[in-house]
Amino acid sequence: MLSIVKYAFHHGSLSEAVHHFLLMKVSSIALLFLIPLFVFTVGPMIGQPHEEVVAFFAKPFPAVIVALTFIVGFKHFSDGVQVLLEDYVHGTARKISILIMTCLSYAAMLIGLYAILKIAF
Repeated sequence: MLSIVKYAFHHGSLSEAVHHFLLMKVSSIALLFLIPLFVFTVGPMIGQPHEEVVAFFAKPFPAVIVALTFIVGFKHFSDGVQVLLEDYVHGTARKISILIMTCLSYAAMLIGLYAILKIAF
């Protein structure tokens, strides 16, 4: 199996597909651990007073969990939407829609990171 992957990494456009596939798998596994941590970290803060929420997210652990979830989640979303658009949209519309969705996902990631950093510092 390893020799097949090693072979695929060194042969043209197949190399890009294998790389993309492996990145999606790695981000899926990371999200498998991050999403429950995110839910159990953020969940108890729902409905709490503003001051208590800000004080909680000023601690390093919750801020790091939320930041990592934003980064990995939006990158995974961006890669998944790119695959979907490559499969179902053709021509110039494909390039434009991939560009727009990539920009939107990175913008959402940056807005989330800015918000958590503003609270944490």
